[in-house]
Amino acid sequence: MRTLIGAVAAVLMISGAALAAEAEGQVKSIDKDKATITLDNGKSYKLPGEFDVENIKPGMEILLAYDVVEGENLITDMELPQ
Repeated sequence: MRTLIGAVAAVLMISGAALAAEAEGQVKSIDKDKATITLDNGKSYKLPGEFDVENIKPGMEILLAYDVVEGENLITDMELPQ
């Protein structure tokens, strides 16, 4: 029984380490060199490796999902206006 409880606790701790979060707002700035965008909430988010930065413009309303990895907000999904 203790083994089962320990295994469940370990799985919960591992899965809780990278819970996805969401952010919504206007793009305030884009740093092409660092591949980051900053929203009007003041937070910066790292773009995925092969993302075309030209698709994002300041003032654009976006919705994004991200994971916090080593203190950095890494975007996992993004919804742009159509």
